[in-house]
Amino acid sequence: MSRLDPSRELRDSLDTIDARAELARDSESGLPGRQQLSHRSFDSRPPEKPEIERERSEVYSRPARAVYYDGDRGYKVSASEIRSMVELGKFRAISETDLGSYLHSGERKLLERDIRNLVRQGLVQRGRFEGSEGSSRTLLTLTKRGNRLLRANRMVARDQVTYSGFVRPREANHDADLFQLYQKEAARIEQKGGHIRRVVLDFEITRKVNRDLAKLGSEARPEIAARHGLQVVRNKIPIPDMQIEYETRNGDGARVNLELVTEHYSGRHMAEKARAGFSLYTPRGEGDKLRRVLDQQELTAETYSL
Repeated sequence: MSRLDPSRELRDSLDTIDARAELARDSESGLPGRQQLSHRSFDSRPPEKPEIERERSEVYSRPARAVYYDGDRGYKVSASEIRSMVELGKFRAISETDLGSYLHSGERKLLERDIRNLVRQGLVQRGRFEGSEGSSRTLLTLTKRGNRLLRANRMVARDQVTYSGFVRPREANHDADLFQLYQKEAARIEQKGGHIRRVVLDFEITRKVNRDLAKLGSEARPEIAARHGLQVVRNKIPIPDMQIEYETRNGDGARVNLELVTEHYSGRHMAEKARAGFSLYTPRGEGDKLRRVLDQQELTAETYSL
């Protein structure tokens, strides 16, 4: 279920408090004022330094396990294990089955070997979580140690936020579902010649939006929303489950906002997401409900099924 629903209002209040604290710490960091805000855009951000890209390419191309250090502690990991750690960091939680399907081409023995090595070294944690209809599945997440190793060796882009540790069970399952959603959307972007730069989860978007609101005030909502690739709907800024930043075939910067709509969504929430311009995904078999709501309210939206 989306983090937007009943618990999100409480979390947003806590995020606002965190944003104000962060703002106090960073008041000298040069965050643009309201007059400057509307002129900044994703398109104007400089690309990552080429040498960092080369370093990551070298890491991924190494065929066997090599030793990487975080401080004076070394860990022996392979290129495929690093790729798994990077994806786990970006999405916080991924099901073991999906990790095997998308990153290991369904080769179960390779997956089991990699996960066993990562868990043994304390870089990845396993957890069993109950899903829908009483089913359960094994999810994986980075540990804090694993996250530090990624950062210490520049295995991810500098502007890509990574996470570690499971949150509440329902949220862990939701995070894992987002990895499937990403794979569907990434394939669409790449088929059109696009190149994905980074993934932004709702945690990061909410923090940044609340930080800007704390600095600039609620009257700046339109400018703040535009800065983050969002829209104002009924005097609020709806937050997507995930935002993908990418370059088009022509080299232009672009974003797409994605929402996983589950059976827990009310018609009002579905309509709000559609009005915000999000691409809406539904688990298999639940697309009819979404289409009925959109038809009843005479709304159009890009809708897809996982």
